[in-house]
Amino acid sequence: MTHFAPLRAPTRATFARIAKHATIAGVLLASAASAMADAASPVGIWKTIDDHTGQPKALVQITQDGDGTLEGKVIKGLEPNDRPDRRCTACTDSRKDQLILGMTILNDMKPDNGVWDGGKILDPENGKIYKCKMHLEDDGSKLVVRGYIGISLLGRSQTWVREQ
Repeated sequence: MTHFAPLRAPTRATFARIAKHATIAGVLLASAASAMADAASPVGIWKTIDDHTGQPKALVQITQDGDGTLEGKVIKGLEPNDRPDRRCTACTDSRKDQLILGMTILNDMKPDNGVWDGGKILDPENGKIYKCKMHLEDDGSKLVVRGYIGISLLGRSQTWVREQ
């Protein structure tokens, strides 16, 4: 015959342990959800890669404006001969002769089903402004940025790598 121990009412210590574990579980779930949301958004710091040489060029920080659009600023040059006092001498708009470091080169990008579109990107090397489209790959660790004139088929793409 099997004997069962009598049931006891839970103590305050038991409730405290349950509450502590529930709090920890909630924090972990919130952190995981936040990380997944970050991986689904281009917001962050990206290492740009030159599509001709394959070498890192700069760090660009992409932020989200209050209206939900994205913009990107150059926060650091990565080329061996890069100088912080480099200016956009080839620019033809208000950025003419402005420092490249701190310059907004990407603006007005709007989300559309996993693609960001409708904005513009500046190539500070030649001063040209292109229409821009971008999307994430590899679980958010890469950002494919396409600059184009007219239609997306007439352009070139760069793959940026997430730093943060």
